[in-house]
Amino acid sequence: MSRTDTATARAPANAERRYEVARAELPLSCPTPAMALWNSHPRVYLPIEASGSATCPYCGAVFVLKD
Repeated sequence: MSRTDTATARAPANAERRYEVARAELPLSCPTPAMALWNSHPRVYLPIEASGSATCPYCGAVFVLKD
C-alpha cells in the first residue's frame, strides 16, 4: 500500500489500482474512509458482496473481497 499522508494520517486516495477489502470493512466506498478525500473524486458506494469484486466508475480502482 502507499505511504500515509502525514498531514491527515490517511492513505492517499486512489493511489493504487487494486485494493483488497474484508467483510468487516463493508459497506464499500471509493474513496474508502481510510483515504484522504481532499484530492479525490466524490464518494461512491460499490456493490461488492454478490460478485466478490467491484470497479470504481470514477477512478477505475478494482476492489476485491478477500474473505
